[in-house]
Amino acid sequence: MSHQVRLDDDVYERIKSRKRSDETFSEAIERLTSEWTLLDFADGEPVVDAATHREALAQSKKRGIEDTRDRLERMGAEDDG
Repeated sequence: MSHQVRLDDDVYERIKSRKRSDETFSEAIERLTSEWTLLDFADGEPVVDAATHREALAQSKKRGIEDTRDRLERMGAEDDG
Protein backbone atom coordinates (compact mmCIF):
# COMPACT_ATOMS: atom_id res chain seq x y z
CA MET A 1 0.00 0.00 0.00
CA SER A 2 1.28 3.48 -0.74
CA HIS A 3 0.27 6.91 0.50
CA GLN A 4 0.81 10.40 -0.76
CA VAL A 5 2.46 12.69 1.76
CA ARG A 6 2.89 16.43 1.46
CA LEU A 7 6.27 17.75 2.55
CA ASP A 8 7.47 21.32 2.87
CA ASP A 9 10.21 22.13 0.36
CA ASP A 10 12.91 22.36 3.04
CA VAL A 11 11.97 18.95 4.48
CA TYR A 12 11.95 17.41 1.00
CA GLU A 13 15.40 18.86 0.26
CA ARG A 14 16.82 17.53 3.56
CA ILE A 15 15.57 14.03 2.77
CA LYS A 16 16.75 14.28 -0.82
CA SER A 17 20.23 15.34 0.29
CA ARG A 18 20.50 12.31 2.59
CA LYS A 19 18.87 9.82 0.22
CA ARG A 20 21.26 7.25 -1.17
CA SER A 21 21.31 6.65 -4.92
CA ASP A 22 20.19 3.05 -4.50
CA GLU A 23 17.16 3.72 -2.30
CA THR A 24 13.66 5.10 -2.73
CA PHE A 25 12.38 8.08 -0.77
CA SER A 26 10.39 5.65 1.38
CA GLU A 27 13.53 3.66 2.15
CA ALA A 28 15.46 6.85 2.92
CA ILE A 29 12.76 8.06 5.32
CA GLU A 30 12.68 4.64 6.99
CA ARG A 31 16.47 4.66 7.42
CA LEU A 32 16.56 8.24 8.68
CA THR A 33 13.72 7.83 11.18
CA SER A 34 13.92 4.22 12.35
CA GLU A 35 16.57 4.58 15.04
CA TRP A 36 14.49 6.58 17.57
CA THR A 37 10.84 7.25 18.27
CA LEU A 38 9.25 10.04 20.29
CA LEU A 39 8.84 7.55 23.14
CA ASP A 40 12.62 7.55 23.50
CA PHE A 41 12.38 11.17 24.66
CA ALA A 42 9.38 10.77 26.97
CA ASP A 43 9.58 11.40 30.72
CA GLY A 44 10.08 8.42 32.96
CA GLU A 45 12.60 5.64 33.03
CA PRO A 46 15.42 5.98 30.51
CA VAL A 47 14.90 3.92 27.40
CA VAL A 48 18.58 3.01 27.21
CA ASP A 49 21.42 2.98 29.69
CA ALA A 50 24.50 5.18 29.27
CA ALA A 51 26.62 2.46 27.64
CA THR A 52 23.92 1.66 25.09
CA HIS A 53 23.50 5.37 24.40
CA ARG A 54 27.25 5.81 23.83
CA GLU A 55 27.23 2.86 21.43
CA ALA A 56 24.27 4.32 19.54
CA LEU A 57 26.10 7.64 19.23
CA ALA A 58 29.22 5.88 17.96
CA GLN A 59 27.17 3.97 15.38
CA SER A 60 25.44 7.19 14.32
CA LYS A 61 28.83 8.89 13.86
CA LYS A 62 30.07 5.90 11.84
CA ARG A 63 26.98 6.01 9.61
CA GLY A 64 27.48 9.75 9.15
CA ILE A 65 31.05 9.16 8.03
CA GLU A 66 29.91 6.39 5.67
CA ASP A 67 27.16 8.62 4.26
CA THR A 68 29.70 11.39 3.66
CA ARG A 69 32.05 8.96 1.90
CA ASP A 70 29.15 7.70 -0.24
CA ARG A 71 28.24 11.28 -1.22
CA LEU A 72 31.86 12.11 -2.07
CA GLU A 73 32.14 8.98 -4.21
CA ARG A 74 28.92 9.88 -6.04
CA MET A 75 30.18 13.41 -6.59
CA GLY A 76 33.41 12.03 -8.02
CA ALA A 77 31.47 9.68 -10.30
CA GLU A 78 29.30 12.59 -11.49
CA ASP A 79 32.44 14.59 -12.31
CA ASP A 80 33.78 11.68 -14.34
CA GLY A 81 30.53 11.20 -16.29
